[in-house]
Amino acid sequence: MVSPFERLKEDHAQDWQAYVEHRFVRELATGELPQAAFQHYLKQDYLFLIQFARAWGLAVYKSRDLSDLRQSLDSLKAIVDIELGLHIDYCASWGISEADLAGLAESRATLAYTRYVLDAGMSGDLLDLHVALAPCIIGYGEIANGITTSNGRQSSARHEGNPYAAWIDMYAGRDYQDLVQAELNWMNARLAQVDATRFSQLSRVFRDATRLEADFWQMGLDLR
Repeated sequence: MVSPFERLKEDHAQDWQAYVEHRFVRELATGELPQAAFQHYLKQDYLFLIQFARAWGLAVYKSRDLSDLRQSLDSLKAIVDIELGLHIDYCASWGISEADLAGLAESRATLAYTRYVLDAGMSGDLLDLHVALAPCIIGYGEIANGITTSNGRQSSARHEGNPYAAWIDMYAGRDYQDLVQAELNWMNARLAQVDATRFSQLSRVFRDATRLEADFWQMGLDLR
């Protein structure tokens, strides 16, 4: 039986494929991605993380029970207390200083996706917010698995000598994959409770968020 989240993906299979098999991802897997493109992506991803933290802050507000409140707060604290610091350190290894990050302006793609997520959460409920975040949270895990597993979609992937191996390993690693599974479990449980009309509404949110995530990859290639 297909899970509710898999139904979302099936409803928008072309958009999902365009996202998880984007040229940026393919070249990341083979190590052929221009380093300037990756560095530009890293810079904008720092700004994305800040907005991502705001989204989890909104999730705290939107939570209706203690379990969801704790989950949202834990996610917020993980970004603010851990992930941003790790990202700053990783950027430094690519020659990008914290001062460089602090002076950045958001690209149009960063603005478009992050504000879409926040608007979905503000105008909807906690499930709308999670669905808008799903292409990022769940998609990154699927992309990394597609690169690293023997039956994954990236058959030309290269690990040894790949300058992006550490990034790939982070999202393919157990800690992140466990986070993905927890998010899938949460979403599938809630999506299973909605009627057809509500599922259709959430499907549109998922479609738009997926397209905006693909634009985020393209932003890295376009250097804008």
